[in-house]
Amino acid sequence: MAGEKEIKEIYENGMKILEELTGNAHEIQEQMLEEILIRNAGTEYLSRFFVNGQNHKQNFKTNVPIVTYEDIKPYIDRIANGETSSILFADPITQFIQSTGTSEGKPKLIPMTSESFEKRMVKPLLVDLVMKKCISGLDQGKSFYLFFVKPEMETPSGLMASLYTTSYFKTQIFKNGLAKFCTSPIDTILCLDNKQSMYCQLLTGLLLRDEVVRMGSSFASVLARSIKFLEDYWKELCSNIRTGYLSDWIADPACRNAMSSILIRPNPELADLIQQICEDKSWEGIIKELWPEVKCISSIVTGSMSQYIPLLEFYGGGIPLVSPNCGSSEACFGINLKPLSKPFDVSYTILPNMAYFEFLPVNNDGGGKSREFKLRGASATESSESTNETTTVNKPVDLANVKIGRYYEVVVTTLAGLYRYRVGDVLKVTGFYNKSPQFQFVERQNVVLSIDLDKTTEVDLSKAITKAKLVLEPLGIMLTTYSSYADTSLTPGRYVLFWELKMKGSNDLPKLDARIMEECCGIVEESFDFTYKSLRKSGVISALELRVVKHGTFDELMDFYVSKGASISQYKPPCCLKSEEAVKLLNLGMVGTFFSPKTMF
Repeated sequence: MAGEKEIKEIYENGMKILEELTGNAHEIQEQMLEEILIRNAGTEYLSRFFVNGQNHKQNFKTNVPIVTYEDIKPYIDRIANGETSSILFADPITQFIQSTGTSEGKPKLIPMTSESFEKRMVKPLLVDLVMKKCISGLDQGKSFYLFFVKPEMETPSGLMASLYTTSYFKTQIFKNGLAKFCTSPIDTILCLDNKQSMYCQLLTGLLLRDEVVRMGSSFASVLARSIKFLEDYWKELCSNIRTGYLSDWIADPACRNAMSSILIRPNPELADLIQQICEDKSWEGIIKELWPEVKCISSIVTGSMSQYIPLLEFYGGGIPLVSPNCGSSEACFGINLKPLSKPFDVSYTILPNMAYFEFLPVNNDGGGKSREFKLRGASATESSESTNETTTVNKPVDLANVKIGRYYEVVVTTLAGLYRYRVGDVLKVTGFYNKSPQFQFVERQNVVLSIDLDKTTEVDLSKAITKAKLVLEPLGIMLTTYSSYADTSLTPGRYVLFWELKMKGSNDLPKLDARIMEECCGIVEESFDFTYKSLRKSGVISALELRVVKHGTFDELMDFYVSKGASISQYKPPCCLKSEEAVKLLNLGMVGTFFSPKTMF
């Protein structure tokens, strides 16, 4: 693991390190690719694509195919089942990182070496450094971060598989570094019972409220959930603070032991103050009221998390929202060098030493399909004898040749056995910091809704809903979260939206005006593309349906996916539901249903 000397070097010279990385971005990228090829050209996977050992960088880009997880899954499964890691990578693979696996299907297993894991641990240190440089006062108090872990899984090979955050929170770098500045004791973070962990972390945050200078979580969805949890448990939390006694249902021994050094005496004055704040019917600005010294709320609020921005702004009472970094289970992409940017203006700067990046051009609005060309080479699952078959993939450009204003899907080659791997995330290039591209995270390009010939992407759906909810804002109605599914139980089928709505001043369900809600349906449909409108006009697709659910229904959806193995700390609400159980759960919370006019088009 990275040592204290390296950590000290980052804190002392972090900005200089960032300047060197971004100033030499192209050179660092070329060096990284060359190093990866020198190390790994002899592996079973790569050797098939180099004739007579000619593993030059240009041969790599010409011969090695662009792949998805399904293409390389057979190789990863072989390693997980006990075969040597040299199938993909010359160095030993020490663990697997699990993708979040929040919505449908099993999580992916991403190989990780000790070197690649170590390199990723540098990112939070750089993020912390940038935030302290740009926001005064962050080094004069504690951070109230809500962190959670998920149980590890042992593969047949004996290698462990876990979320990156779970592995990171168990390292000495975290325990001896950032954890010392967090309100939550490490044992409450590592508690596997999410409810007990959430309760103890909130309790500690309230007890230390005067010391808290920033609040945060990995994703905005976790903060939204924590506020709902606070709504449900503030009276019990106040009782614990008033009596100095921890609730009996907190049974985890490590949690009880950790809390015994924080909840050390009755504090009726603090309990009365918190009670007075929480008894207010409107929780607008509740975070600022409860934690008056907070300088920022740090959480990823871009991409699918952007739906939580209005909610966090409402509860935050003017506290700046900071989206610190961007990445995936496969690789880190970049960090936000201007943390006080407005959420919808956030650009991340690529860190060129985290992976070798290539970029697949996509349509100028960030949706649709990438431009294509014919590549000579084998698909990832073909044998070495089949290397002359033609495969259709998207033509990539390297980091130095991306264009400002263009949209790209990210392709990574990593230090741990991923070669020309399509991550699936779409980025819009907004500029350059020195010679490193800056980008806005758009959405995943994947198709989420499909009936007949229509294919609606996550980008399309997000843009349509963003337009529609503008109708609600002047009425004081907030869309807190949403999902969707393609209902093909009837013929013709239709797209169904689930919206959870609340009034800005309370959690009360707004009065649902049928005319307004039908207008929202119409705006969503008008925002879809020509194919959808044509199929709708011809009767192949029925009118879009909008189902409004009561407050807290999407929290129950989150509980459902967590019970199926998802991680609360990295939960991303599914944009589109594939699970019949999940659809039934949301239907149970339904309080109104509305349709677009049948003769819209």
